Amino acid sequence: MRTYRELFRTPEFTPFFVTVAVQIAAQTMAGLGLATLVYRDTGSPLLSALAMFGPSLAQVLGAATLLSAADRLPPRAAIVGLALLFALCTAAQAAPGLPVAAVFAVLLVQGLIGSVGGGVRFGLLGEILSRDGYLLGRSLLNMAVGLCQIGGFAAGGLLVALLSPRGALLTGAALYLAAALCARVGLSRRAPRAAGRPSVTETWRVNGRLWSSPARRRVYLALWVPNGLIVGCESLFVPYDPGHAGLLFSFAALGMLAGDLAVGRFLPKRWRGRLGSPLQALLAAPFLLFALDPGLPLAAAAITVATVGYGASLLFQERLMALTPEELSGQALGLHASGMLTLQGVSAALAGVLAQHTSVTAAMALLAGGSLAVTAALAYAEERGTRDRKPGSALSLVTARRCEAGATGRSRRRAEHAKPRSR
Repeated sequence: MRTYRELFRTPEFTPFFVTVAVQIAAQTMAGLGLATLVYRDTGSPLLSALAMFGPSLAQVLGAATLLSAADRLPPRAAIVGLALLFALCTAAQAAPGLPVAAVFAVLLVQGLIGSVGGGVRFGLLGEILSRDGYLLGRSLLNMAVGLCQIGGFAAGGLLVALLSPRGALLTGAALYLAAALCARVGLSRRAPRAAGRPSVTETWRVNGRLWSSPARRRVYLALWVPNGLIVGCESLFVPYDPGHAGLLFSFAALGMLAGDLAVGRFLPKRWRGRLGSPLQALLAAPFLLFALDPGLPLAAAAITVATVGYGASLLFQERLMALTPEELSGQALGLHASGMLTLQGVSAALAGVLAQHTSVTAAMALLAGGSLAVTAALAYAEERGTRDRKPGSALSLVTARRCEAGATGRSRRRAEHAKPRSR
């Protein structure tokens, strides 16, 4: 599967695509409305920022407690139910006179259920598309997410200006209802991918199993840390240039779209295993220029080139799917999504602390240097792991000798068992 036309010819992909796009638009629009409402009520930039990043940070709790539900719930029912819950929560946040503490309590609920939603959606995508079409499908969804975020922020800004922050929240709630309807009508009923009841114990057990593999562990770290640190750089666009921050975000979205298109549509399959780390290095290196406090044209060019490197996440997601049993794919992808969003929120907070104690440009350069260092360390660990698995390496010889010794022992036991015994 190599073209977007083939994707939309695949049964159920179109309603799935529309459902995800509408949910992203709803989330973006409602998030902007809520952040504006909280800032107007409290005058606190910190609380306003937490209104935007709160659900992302809460996802780490969902990943530790609820994530086993991603493979143990019927996908269509879960997607419809979660969209309805988000609609209810968003409408509740628009209630006049709602205390700020109650607003953040609702945000906590949204973060918890959102951790399950990511695993359900992307696990279902793996069922709708074949393995060789997953990368292309994810690239198209990533581009749709970028476009819907740009459109959602623009529409949300208009709604806040023309109506009110509560108007933006209620519009977001209506979009969540539309997403639920689209999923209910367009998706077919499927059985859960895994048997058993979801529980905290099962979540921990499967998370432990996913994390126990060194290869999967390296993929998770590659998906979470280098990209998260660069999101921290982006969180400083407003203090770097308040008058042109929106323009810088637009160039970042443009580079991300170009990277997703290039990797998902045009990158040959034989190169996919080689370009993950180089693309992540591209993501971080141009941000080192901010140590020199570049002007707006150079900053915009550096950001556009750098964010092409976000396409590396598609390659690592494909590798994660190849390393994960199908019955665990939903929880594996949910763990990826929850960890990614959590690291983004943590990196944004880290960026603020660094900028406060040094400067905005120095903080951006430090985060970019950290991202490069992590990418290099993970690439070295992956190369070493691959070398150790090759036939003739020390580790493979030790493993072979252990297997041979085990086989010899079993043969001896079988021979002893087969001997005639005296009475």
